[in-house]
Amino acid sequence: MADQSTQSIVIEAPAAEVMAVIADFPAYPEWVAAAEKVEVVEEGPGGRARRAHFVLDAGAIKDDYVLEYTWDGDRRVTWTLVQGHMQKRQDGSYTLVEKDGRTEVSYAITIDLSIPMLGMIKRKAEKVILDTALKELKKRVEG
Repeated sequence: MADQSTQSIVIEAPAAEVMAVIADFPAYPEWVAAAEKVEVVEEGPGGRARRAHFVLDAGAIKDDYVLEYTWDGDRRVTWTLVQGHMQKRQDGSYTLVEKDGRTEVSYAITIDLSIPMLGMIKRKAEKVILDTALKELKKRVEG
C-alpha cells in the first residue's frame, strides 16, 4: 500500500503563470533536472495535455512512462499513471491557491514501484522528488 507525500511552497507569481509553467510539458527538460524528454501525446480540452510521455533519469531511478491529466482551470491539476516500467502506480496533483499575487503550490504524490523498496527509503525518495520539483518550479516561474 502506498502512502501519499505532500509538500508546499509559495511562488511570487499569479496562479495562471504558475499553471502555465506546469502545463508546458515540452519545456520540462529545460528546468526539471531528471527530465530527459517530455512530450504531449494527446491534447485535451482547452489545449492542455490529456496524456504526456516522460523519459526520466534521476540517477538510480530511470523510467519511461505515460501520465493522464485532468485540469481544473488554474486551480488544480491531477494525474494518474497509464503505463510505466519502474512504476506500477503514480497518482499526483498540484493545487494552487492565489492570494495577493502570490501562489501557494501544494504538490501531492503517491508512487508504487514495480521493484521492492524499503518504506523508509521510498519515503525519503518521495520527499526529495517533492522538494526538488517545487524548488525547480519556483525557480522557473520567478526566473
